Amino acid sequence: MNLYEKTTNKKSIYKGKIIDLEVHEVDLPNGESSTREIVLHNGAVAVCALTSENKIVLVEQFRKPLDNTMLEIPAGKLEIGEEREEAAKRELEEETGYKAKELTLITDMYGSPGFTNEKISIYLATELLKGEKQLDEDEFIELHELSINKAQEKLKNNEINDAKTIIALQYLLLNYNHSN
Repeated sequence: MNLYEKTTNKKSIYKGKIIDLEVHEVDLPNGESSTREIVLHNGAVAVCALTSENKIVLVEQFRKPLDNTMLEIPAGKLEIGEEREEAAKRELEEETGYKAKELTLITDMYGSPGFTNEKISIYLATELLKGEKQLDEDEFIELHELSINKAQEKLKNNEINDAKTIIALQYLLLNYNHSN
């Protein structure tokens, strides 16, 4: 069966600083039609930074849609035309002050492909150099450095529930000696 949904009409509902919203009318594979609400996003990057002491650098920040704080790996949106690896370096330094000598792509992911095209590239940053944070004026972040074991414990206790962070931490648990 061909699963493709052909867009027959689309309407722009909202154009914002971070997202745009469109409503698409589509023809379904069974010949019927339906409506799809689509959030368009330029994309994002996330960085799993590992210090020379095997500490994972996490940020805690308030997330208004959840009305709560979350513990996450540093992340941020791509600027128009920005290369993903450069964005990862920029976000890591802005949010944590760290610069990475080594940056390796872990994976590209789509967190909610049912309604958004946002692609997040997750990188592993090693050989870190400490510098100064350069937060945006509306950004308030608390830095945390956890051992891999402590991060694993937080995962087990459901204290870390951000998808990109879970993916990055699972990668570390599978690929690094976490005896500390």
